[in-house]
Amino acid sequence: MSHTPSPHQDAPKHAASNHAAPRQAAPSSTPRWVRVVTPVMLILVWFVVFGAGGSAFGQVNDVAENDQVQHLPASADATQVHELEPEFRGDDVVPAVIVFERDSGITDADSTTIDAVIDHISGIEGVDGDGVSPAILSDDGEAVQVVVPLDASIKPADTVETIRAYVAEEMPDGLDAAVAGPAGLSADIVDAFGGLDGLLLIVALAVVLVILIIVYRSPLLPFIVLGTSLVALTGAMFTVVELAKQDVVVLSGQTQGILMILVIGAATDYSLLYVSRFREALRDYDKKWDAAWAALRGATPAILASGGTVIAGLLCLLLSELNSNKALGPVAAIGIVFALLASLTLLPALLMWAGRVAFWPIRPRFGQEHVLDKGADGTGLWPAIARFVSRRPRTIWIASTVVLAAAAFGLVGLKADGVSQSEFVIGHSEARDGQAVLDEHFPGSAGTPAVIIAPETSLDAVSDTVLSADGVDSLAVISDDSPSGTLPVTDDGVQPTHGPRGPIDGDPKVVDGDVMLQATLEAPGDSAEAEEVVRHLRAEFADADGDVLVGGVAATAIDTIDASVHDRNLVIPLVLVVILIILMLLLRSILAPVLLVLTVVLSFASALGVSSLVFNGIFQFPGADPSVPMFGFVFLVALGIDYNIFLMTRVREESTVHGTREGVTRGLVATGGVITSAGVVLAATFAALGVLPILFLVQISFIVAFGVLLDTIIVRSLLVPALSTDIGKAIWWPSRLSRTLN
Repeated sequence: MSHTPSPHQDAPKHAASNHAAPRQAAPSSTPRWVRVVTPVMLILVWFVVFGAGGSAFGQVNDVAENDQVQHLPASADATQVHELEPEFRGDDVVPAVIVFERDSGITDADSTTIDAVIDHISGIEGVDGDGVSPAILSDDGEAVQVVVPLDASIKPADTVETIRAYVAEEMPDGLDAAVAGPAGLSADIVDAFGGLDGLLLIVALAVVLVILIIVYRSPLLPFIVLGTSLVALTGAMFTVVELAKQDVVVLSGQTQGILMILVIGAATDYSLLYVSRFREALRDYDKKWDAAWAALRGATPAILASGGTVIAGLLCLLLSELNSNKALGPVAAIGIVFALLASLTLLPALLMWAGRVAFWPIRPRFGQEHVLDKGADGTGLWPAIARFVSRRPRTIWIASTVVLAAAAFGLVGLKADGVSQSEFVIGHSEARDGQAVLDEHFPGSAGTPAVIIAPETSLDAVSDTVLSADGVDSLAVISDDSPSGTLPVTDDGVQPTHGPRGPIDGDPKVVDGDVMLQATLEAPGDSAEAEEVVRHLRAEFADADGDVLVGGVAATAIDTIDASVHDRNLVIPLVLVVILIILMLLLRSILAPVLLVLTVVLSFASALGVSSLVFNGIFQFPGADPSVPMFGFVFLVALGIDYNIFLMTRVREESTVHGTREGVTRGLVATGGVITSAGVVLAATFAALGVLPILFLVQISFIVAFGVLLDTIIVRSLLVPALSTDIGKAIWWPSRLSRTLN
């Protein structure tokens, strides 16, 4: 928690962190009007930010992009196919699939009802009425599907909700219906993210408030700290929404949720550090203005270093291929910037205003004894832990390492190779239930076919390749002449289709020399089996003449997984290097930063290993996206290193006066309480993400929350202090301190 000069160095005959005698009360050298105007002006400025930022929460849904294709890199085949589809279909559409099922078989009355539903929904705003397919009866006669193209520019999720509400009212007893397909899944995702503005924020703030009340045992200070975090969040939200409107950043529900949690957690952590310094300074300074500025001088280096480390780690995401990962970097970095600004300006201003009253009923008094006046010989939890560590440092760090390494063995069971889109939402999902009905009665990818863009001259060769591939049920080509918009393709070539008056001959639609085909696969479009078929087709086309692109749901999943694996392998080492360099500059050492980074990596591996066991054995999740370990690493390492910075900068400060081994114990006593409190707050805020029924966010919330607690309780309290004590002054190698300290 500390850092360059201690506020106590300002006291005459008062060595750094020695706290041998209280300062004498003296009038402040700062003019009274400055002491009055400065905090008032800062509070007013942030009040304006709060007012402007509050309205941004209601605008997030207008600028958010939750379509998975939008998050792919522009070079991905699925992205290129998605961008070309409107040229063949005439409009940018996203398909919904309405599936009707009666266990005893579809009756004539059911058919009449379904036809009436088709007629009605064809006139709903946002539905491409001319493109709605006729009712398609399954071979077993128990189900009917209707493909409904929706206008992608008119919020398909809202259109889906309108269709669902109407269909639910019209269904007779025994006839079940569900709206599935890509549009149905998108609607379920949007609905799952609907709690972001309300539920997530309320839960996060409530949990943090309870923790702060327990920590401070004060009715006022928790609201000052939490208010600082909330104002920082509104400022960050306003900024990213405005940037999203200008297409500078991409904002999604996933990014929004992480931003909210990250800002509240980080701002509260930084505030805890400043409050701890301010409490110390109030015992050395009679005037609250002087105490506030002394605390600011003492806390700023560590807070800036911590925030700068997180920002640097997050900006490494800009090198990602996946646009969703790339977008999170600057958005989250903006959040950290506002957390830093609020904790270093608004919070000091509020505490200048409140003074010692903020800590009521346990007010720090001028001249009161400091916790470090007795160091490790004092009473309480942290002096006891400091004594324990100093007595058996080698035993403690070896035992801690063994425990963490044992937990890391759970990594062998980690399943992070991707999950189907239908598993993205936890709990009820009408789209997932509807897809299960489609899978039972129709070819697996009915409504979500693989989409192929190929040169017109290669149509026959491409058709032969697709139809000969295992796992392909049927093939059709887009046509302007067919009522359904497609013409069947068989081994004999393009076939006529049947309209109300009989066979209709048509020609494939050609755009810039290309045609578009749709391959219905036997397996569900978002299944691993469908992905294998698409990979096989891509491999076949890679050796053929001409440029053939394969897109669709399965292709989107493949490109997403491949990009996520690339990002994970690139970002994780890069973040480690960036953090290591920052630590070396901050601590002016090589050995200490290397050891600190190794402890954080071990802590992350342990957290991920335990999370793997919990996900597989308790929650029984179907797997995880490849980006889950990457995000867990970025948040745990970038945020976990904060606690290393809080601890080791204070240890370094104390070591310059008392020697390394004594400096470690004094640094642990001074920072143990605030680091533990900060860790609990951060873990609680990330745990709040678990209230949203999104698989990715639930997994991230558990990994980070558990990892932060593990890092706080074991790594920062036992492993790092014990290792530093055992190594002694050599920990600062090759700086001068490694040669001059006792």
